[in-house]
Amino acid sequence: MAHPISLAFLTTFDVGPVEAVRIAAQTGYQMVGLRILPAAASGEPDYPLLTDDAVLAEVLAALDETGVTVGDVEIIRLKAENDWGLFDRFLDRCAALKARHILVAGDDTDRARLTDSFARFAGLAAPRGLTADLEFMPWTAVPDLTAAAAIVEAAGAPNGGVLVDALHYDRSSTTLDQIAALPRARANYVQFCDGAVPYDPSDEGLIRIARGERLFPGEGGIDLIGLARAMPEGVTVSVEVPHRALAQKLDPLARAEMALSATKGILRAAGRA
Repeated sequence: MAHPISLAFLTTFDVGPVEAVRIAAQTGYQMVGLRILPAAASGEPDYPLLTDDAVLAEVLAALDETGVTVGDVEIIRLKAENDWGLFDRFLDRCAALKARHILVAGDDTDRARLTDSFARFAGLAAPRGLTADLEFMPWTAVPDLTAAAAIVEAAGAPNGGVLVDALHYDRSSTTLDQIAALPRARANYVQFCDGAVPYDPSDEGLIRIARGERLFPGEGGIDLIGLARAMPEGVTVSVEVPHRALAQKLDPLARAEMALSATKGILRAAGRA
């Protein structure tokens, strides 16, 4: 079964949502990922798609014209205290976009409270037809697949999932056997990229690479063929390759093309094309 491929927000971080949709269509992606809420605590601007109805209308028109659909929308960060009103408005926007998945990060070190928050958010997402996908990242309160799976299972939400990012799998204690054992109902999409080996294991180093120094699949040292074989058949592959230095040399269209071609190469090598 072929894997639908989505152009992640960070791969073409330097364009707006309408252009991202058009780039996805022009280069052959079936889906696109969009960001509505900032990922960082500070220094990242607000995204007009959350509040500007004109921007929403333009994105919807581009989606309708191209046939591209919205795969995932970013990003919900669950903390000790959360703005549930903001989350509700965010989910309304995601529903308007007919998105499928919501990327969720866990920043609350109180595991029981984080589990309750995840269950509450998933409960808000479900009536809108959205999944809530908890991404493990080594520097967060959810550092590996074991932690993410435990929270999702304890939350008990049917639409709850675990998001496997190739970079975070490689930089955490997560194994391919654990990924292969993840129930299909808990795996809605995966994120593909590559990364240099060796690497700086500090939190600062991990964050720097994750947000701006990833490599195209096949260019680094991550076992992406193994990951492709371990992930469920037919799951969506979101190609997330932010590379800030490369963005100074290549335009977003060229980077999107290279990312897609490299990902298809990995999937073919793994027998998953």
